[in-house]
Amino acid sequence: MEIPSNANLTGGEPILSDAYTINGEPGFLYPCSKKGTFNMLVEHGKTYLLRIISAVMDEELFFGIAHHKLILVGKDGSYTKQVETSYIMIAPGQSMDLLLEANQPHGLYVMAARAYSSAIGAGFDKTMTSAIVKYHGSDDDHDHHPRGRPAFPHLPPYNRTQAATDFTKKFRSLATKDHPTKVPLQVDTHLFFTISVNLLNCSNKPCTGPFGKRFSASVNNISFVMPPSIDILRAYYYKIPGVFEKDFPEKPPKEFNYTGDDLPEGFLAPSYGTKVMVLKYNASVELVLQGTNVLASDNHPVHLHGYSFYVVGSGFGNFNPKQDPLRYNLVDPPEESTVGVPQNGWVAIRFRADNPGVWLMHCHIERHQTWGMSMVFLVQNGVSHHNRILSPPHDLPTC
Repeated sequence: MEIPSNANLTGGEPILSDAYTINGEPGFLYPCSKKGTFNMLVEHGKTYLLRIISAVMDEELFFGIAHHKLILVGKDGSYTKQVETSYIMIAPGQSMDLLLEANQPHGLYVMAARAYSSAIGAGFDKTMTSAIVKYHGSDDDHDHHPRGRPAFPHLPPYNRTQAATDFTKKFRSLATKDHPTKVPLQVDTHLFFTISVNLLNCSNKPCTGPFGKRFSASVNNISFVMPPSIDILRAYYYKIPGVFEKDFPEKPPKEFNYTGDDLPEGFLAPSYGTKVMVLKYNASVELVLQGTNVLASDNHPVHLHGYSFYVVGSGFGNFNPKQDPLRYNLVDPPEESTVGVPQNGWVAIRFRADNPGVWLMHCHIERHQTWGMSMVFLVQNGVSHHNRILSPPHDLPTC
């Protein structure tokens, strides 16, 4: 957290990373002091399960393996219908399960990843991390650097939003007898949240953000402030007053052309506070996450703690509450815990609020979260003792 914390002192963007890694190794494309490349040894004719977990802090990534198709079979711990693809786009905090068939001639093949970055003017790490898929019996057995130049995967360009969308729109749940889909068909709680990158004025001297201001971010134009000493869960459980407010809005305070160009400067500055949204236990929730072009539009991977949810719809532009729900997928929508809100677009998710407690929802781009692109759901207890928050353990450490 040192890097985003240092950036927050000046109000600017955090410094860019020097490298990406695959299993802790940057690969042979970097001039690193310690040369290291992860090697994956495979046998021809076998099929391998790859569990790809993105631990990247600030970038979404395109990933692929040269001359090999990948078959997506799971995402965020839930099975999916099989999707054959030559690349994936994975966001921070997401996990994907892929089948790799070792069906190519003996040799060396590069697996590689590089950024997908859709925000105009935003800095990002433009390097590429690499690893080697090596068939058992190949001539080259060097641990770090392959002889010659092995085949590289064809990854989309950094800003190819269409490539990211072409991949994610194929996600479907299994929706079988053994793995049924439990998407709420009747909704009693409708929510509409805008997510924005903002700017704040600096008090004493100019900051290093655009126009001498400091970066901020918001959900429904509220930049989240983390309590300095007592966490929200403890404050709720022990009924400690003054830590948070229960008035997070169900929709943005002002309607506007969310994805329009040249939005008025008055939209740049958010309000801020420690506000939560209270949900009744077992409520059927539909939440539309609307991206905005307030400062710059981007693809925002939004993660909800404590829940998986169903992604029933998505699109570009402003959400149309009359037309867009007619195209929802309520048959086999993918079940996820982190979903990308597309650049200048929207996503609709549904879930049942059956896990009582205090649950953070935030953008998984680290700098956006530290700028305030977060909010909290407070799910009330149910009637049964099985549907209530557990008491804290006696050895719970204090923060």
